[in-house]
Amino acid sequence: MEVNKEKYAADLSSIKEARARISSFIHKTPLMTSESLDAISGRRLFFKCECFQKGGAFKFRGACNAIFSLDDQQAAKGVVTHSSGNHAAALALAAKLRGITSYIVIPKNAPQCKVQNVVRYGGQVIWSETTIKSREETATKVQRETGAALIHPYNDGRIISGQGTISLELLEQAPHIDTIIVPISGGGLISGVALAAKSINPAIRVLAAEPKGANDAAQSKAAGRIVTLPETNTVADGLRAFLGEFTWPIVRDLVDDVITVDDTEIIKAMRLCYEILKVAVEPSGAIGLAAVLSDSFRTNPAWKDCNQIGIILSGGNVDLEVLWNSFSK
Repeated sequence: MEVNKEKYAADLSSIKEARARISSFIHKTPLMTSESLDAISGRRLFFKCECFQKGGAFKFRGACNAIFSLDDQQAAKGVVTHSSGNHAAALALAAKLRGITSYIVIPKNAPQCKVQNVVRYGGQVIWSETTIKSREETATKVQRETGAALIHPYNDGRIISGQGTISLELLEQAPHIDTIIVPISGGGLISGVALAAKSINPAIRVLAAEPKGANDAAQSKAAGRIVTLPETNTVADGLRAFLGEFTWPIVRDLVDDVITVDDTEIIKAMRLCYEILKVAVEPSGAIGLAAVLSDSFRTNPAWKDCNQIGIILSGGNVDLEVLWNSFSK
């Protein structure tokens, strides 16, 4: 599948520019394999460990690219965003590295560990209600009052380009892979990954992994238009957003399919990451493995030739309070 460079908010050249811009700030994350997980899945799996990225998630790539794309006059007024966690922390850290102010709108139901990351990196936390509408309205109010530049969590070409640098690394580390499985929410990650991967190798398959309790992307693909849900219900707190005007065309055209899994499958995959890979991942980060192990993937004849699979472990910011408490009892 050829990529039309004129059609989307980012392209291979903007992704390569992002890589040059952020390479001195980000970690080039490792690629891990496991013969045990290969045996369980019946495929060769290659885990791109973005849980080891600065800030604990892939989001630092896009945030860093957006922050360092601002001119000095824009940057002087600071930046504002709304996020349930990983983008919030990533933007706060990138802003700290540039020496500018970050205003972070966080919904009241965000995991405490992710809020603590924002505070640790010097972000100014502003609380909102849990709905996307409240998050966006609060961020707009802050932007109006401060003049800060709005850095959207995913619906932004600079963010998409930054996230696409994952594909550049992955295809250098494992050029033989035939499939990449990527978590999907607002679509910034999978948009960047798909644009880069399919520009480099048009035959590669890009599959989205999505919770059944937040399956708007699967519904959108089926309907041929953006579908939003009145509410979401999933343990994967990082996968509750909806596709945006810049991410949807890329997902529509370049993502081959969406695999939906339930929370039980996500938790099982998360446990396998801990027990076998020895890697701490959050539910959103484990969903790619959950998708590979799901019956819907394993029994679908369309994917029988997906034998060398790259899986993006997107983040590792999980609240371990319950675990530590269990040890002390």
